[in-house]
Formats: sequence, C-alpha cells, structure tokens
Amino acid sequence: MITICPSILSADFSRLAEEIQDVDCCGADCIHLDLMDGHFVPNLTFGVPIIKALRKCTELPFDAHLMVEHPETYITDLAKAGVQYVTVHQEACIHLDRVLQQIGEAGMKCGVALNPATPVSTLSCVAPYVDMILIMSVNPGFGGQKFIPYALDKILEAKDLLAACGNTNAVIEVDGGVNKDTVQSVKDAGATFLVAGSAVFGANDRKAAIASLR
Repeated sequence: MITICPSILSADFSRLAEEIQDVDCCGADCIHLDLMDGHFVPNLTFGVPIIKALRKCTELPFDAHLMVEHPETYITDLAKAGVQYVTVHQEACIHLDRVLQQIGEAGMKCGVALNPATPVSTLSCVAPYVDMILIMSVNPGFGGQKFIPYALDKILEAKDLLAACGNTNAVIEVDGGVNKDTVQSVKDAGATFLVAGSAVFGANDRKAAIASLR
C-alpha cells in the first residue's frame, strides 16, 4: 500500500495549520516533519513546540525526520508531542542501536535515514529491528532539489536487506525529488512511503497531485 507523506518543508510557514488541514482533506496519509538544527544540515526549521501545536490540527500520523545532531535528546519530547514515526540519520548516531531502542521504548516506530552517499550495508546490524528505512534521494537540508538517480539502486538494496533478515514489516521511505516524473520508478523499486514536498504543496490541485502520486 502506498502512503503519501506531504512534507511541510514546502508549505507556507505563515499558515502551517491551514496547510496541514488542506492536505489532510486532499487525501494525504501522513504528515512529514523535517526537523533541522543548523548543524547536521545547514538549514534550520522548527522544533518540538511547533509539532506539539500542530498536533491539534489533524489526526494524521506524524512522521518526524530528525536532521539533527544528538537526536536522542529529542525522543521523549517527540513522544509527548504525539509523533508516530521517528527517523534518525545513521550519520548522526554514534550509538544507533541504542537510539532505535529508545524510540521503540517511547512508543513510536523507529526509522533510519541514509544520506545519498551512505551505503545501505551500514544498516546490516540494525535492519532486523527497524520499522522504516528512509532513502534520501536528495542531499538533506533543503526542499525542491532534483532526484538523484542512484537512489533507486539503494531502494532495491534496502528491500533486499530487509528480506534477507526476515524483517517483513518494515517499510522503505523515499525523500527528495519525488514527483510525477520520478514516482513510478520509486514505487517499482519497492518504496511505499513517499515524501513529497513541492509536488503536493506547490500544486494548483493538491487532491489531484496526491492521487497522481498514489
């Protein structure tokens, strides 16, 4: 089943609640939240207080993508804010296994994101325990970038890795440059959680855009 996750990084930040409610009504399945700290990535977005405030405007699941240093310091507060999925970067976690355990113990589903140049094989030890592998198909930190073609190979590798360890419940998410031109190849490779920013929030007809991606 395909899950469409509009990223509010491409929404109008002056009216986030209305933007989220709009894509909710237009058929979105999940809301993707890009937390950036200005250190792990050069950009700075928002933190837990904003997420807590936005939780009141929709019942859709919240998918928090932590592009931050020391992601373990966010976990407890994200659980209290009502987040369902927390994805941390392999590159940001010195103790990745421990962080994934912390996310699960807090009652949320755990995911690991990989930057474009980070091999899927780096997840071989934790693959049996993850709920999600997020393949970055752009360099993290900014919206509106062009899809990196070799991300498709990484989706296939992630699918094989999960199958090899018997983790049949985990999903593969793709973030970056997902639009009408790239979405079919992404789905064909095995991704089922599709993060779309400008392809949804920049569309004149958001309902049609979400339906087209699905």
